[in-house]
Amino acid sequence: MLYRSGALLAAAFMLSVLPSAPGRTQEANFALTIKDHQFSPTQLEIPANKKVKLIIKNADPTPEEFESTELHREKVIPGGTEGIVYVGPLAPGTYEFFGDFNPKTARGHLVVK
Repeated sequence: MLYRSGALLAAAFMLSVLPSAPGRTQEANFALTIKDHQFSPTQLEIPANKKVKLIIKNADPTPEEFESTELHREKVIPGGTEGIVYVGPLAPGTYEFFGDFNPKTARGHLVVK
């Protein structure tokens, strides 16, 4: 019985010191699609000074690489799948990204406000 009381007390203590789910800061999610070797939308507005999650869906049958020298990010996304790229927190401004496998057509930018 003493062991069970000690375990319950330890569990109660851990719950009291751990941050609760509603208090956690969650990053915002934003979506990009690659279709016909182009990003859609080509301009994506995201909030300044916050970490954001870009969910990039590749609707083409061939792979594409999301790349941005300004954001220091690159990720190959196989055809018919999606990938996740985290960016930020970023200062206000415009940040270019492109598809490294189709750089003439797969272009866009993040507008950070």
